[in-house]
Amino acid sequence: MNIAKPPAIVWFREDLRLADNPALHAAAAGDRPLLCVYIFDETTPGLRARGGASRWWLHHSLAALDSGLRKRGGRLDVFCGAAADVLDRLVRETGAQALAWTRRYDAAGVAADTAIKAALGQRIRVESFNGKLLAEPWEIRTKSNGPFRVFTPFWRAQLARGEPVAPLPAPRALAAAAIPPGAVPLESLRLSPAAPDWAGGLRVAWTPGEAGAVRGLTAFLDKALARYADGRDRPDAEAVSRLSPHLAFGELSPRQIFAATRHAAAADPSLQRGADKFLSEIGWREFSYHLLFHNPDLARENFDRRFDGFEWGAPNPAHLEAWKRGRTGYPIVDAGMRELWASGFMHNRVRMIAASFLIKHLMIDWRTGERWFWDTLCDADPASNPASWQWVAGCGADAAPYFRIFNPILQGEKFDPDGAYVRRWIPELRDVPAKFVHKPWLAPHPPRNYPAPIVDHVVSRARALAAFAGLKG
Repeated sequence: MNIAKPPAIVWFREDLRLADNPALHAAAAGDRPLLCVYIFDETTPGLRARGGASRWWLHHSLAALDSGLRKRGGRLDVFCGAAADVLDRLVRETGAQALAWTRRYDAAGVAADTAIKAALGQRIRVESFNGKLLAEPWEIRTKSNGPFRVFTPFWRAQLARGEPVAPLPAPRALAAAAIPPGAVPLESLRLSPAAPDWAGGLRVAWTPGEAGAVRGLTAFLDKALARYADGRDRPDAEAVSRLSPHLAFGELSPRQIFAATRHAAAADPSLQRGADKFLSEIGWREFSYHLLFHNPDLARENFDRRFDGFEWGAPNPAHLEAWKRGRTGYPIVDAGMRELWASGFMHNRVRMIAASFLIKHLMIDWRTGERWFWDTLCDADPASNPASWQWVAGCGADAAPYFRIFNPILQGEKFDPDGAYVRRWIPELRDVPAKFVHKPWLAPHPPRNYPAPIVDHVVSRARALAAFAGLKG
C-alpha cells in the first residue's frame, strides 16, 4: 500500500472482526493507509448506553480487535465523544478521503449515521455496508409490500431469496496511517469493573474477541449440532451454541454462521435437522432486527397497542429484588437469575421461564425485566432483547398468547429432570432429592437456607389470567 496517500477511515461499531467485514474490506481495497477507529459515544442523543456486562465484554473485544489488526500491520485507535464531532475532526486533521462503516438499525443510530453521511459526504466518500444481518430489514416484504409481523412467513421469505453471499476473508495485510491526535488508551474508558471487581465469573465463562468466537462456532458444530434440535431446551445439557455475545458484538457475522452450518450439514447429512433448527434461531435474530427497524420504540412501547391500557401497577420492590437475586423460591427461575448474575448469560429456555415469572407471576411490567437483562447480559442486543421480552409478555410480534403462563415447577421437571442445572447454580439445593429439587418446600427435610416461594403459583396464575383476559381478541 502507498502510505503517502490520504487515509481511509474504518469506523468500527458492532462489527469487531476482520473476516467478513465489508466496510474493512472495501477500505482496504482502496490502496490507502487505514485509520481503524472505535468511538465510545455516550453523548449522541438517543443512543442506548451499554450495561455493565456488555461494557466488560466491549473492553476485551476491542483489545482483541486491536491485536488482530496489529498482526496485519494495522491498529485500532480509540476515541471518546460524540461520533459526529470526532469524525469531523479526524477528516480535517488527517486529510482522510474515505469513510466506511457497518450499518446500524436502531432509530438513534440510523439518525446519527444519516446526519454524518450528509455532513461528511459533501467532502469525502462515505459508504455504509450490511455486515450485521443476512438481509436488510427493508428487503424482506410481505405480499402486500409491508413489514412482517409473524416469524414463520418472514423466515420462509428470507430463505426463498437463496443462499446469503459468501463470507469475505480477512485482509492479509494492512497499512496503518499515522496515529491521529485525540486517541485515548482503551483503559481510560473504564469499561471493566475495578472496585468491586464483579467480573470474575465472566472471565471464567468467556473469551471475547474474533478468535474466541471462531473457536466457539467450531466447537458447537463439531460437538453439539448433532443434539441441538432435541437438546436446545435442556439447560442441563451442553447443546446450545453460546454464540449470542459474539454475534452481538459482531465478532462473528450471521453469514459466517450460516455458511459454516450449511457446510457441516452438507458434510454429514445426519446434522441437517439440527442445522435447520439452529439457523432458524439465527432467523429469529433477523426477525428481531426487522421488527426494530420498522418499530423504532420496540424497547419502550408495546408492539401490540392493545396493551397500552394495561394496568401493571407499582412493582413490589421485595419481589423484584428477589427475582433479580435468584431468591424467588422457584429453583428453575432462581438458577437462571444466578447464572445471569455470575456469567452474564442465561440459557434461552430459562430466559423465557424467568421472564414469564416476572411478568405473569409478579405482574411487573416487561420493560422492567428488559432493562435488567440489558444491564446484566453480555449479549444484550437492541433488537433481540426487547423483542423477546415482548414475545413472552404477549404484546410482541408473533407473541405467546396471554394465557400461556409457564409453570416454573413443571418447566423445571421437564427440562432439568435430574436437577443438574439447578444444583449447579443453587448450592443450597445440592442435597435435595431429584423428586423435590424443583419444589424443595415439599421435601421431607426442606433446606433451611433457601427461601420459600414468594408467591403461590396457582394464585398468581389465576390473578394473571384475570388481568390479561380483557386483552384477548
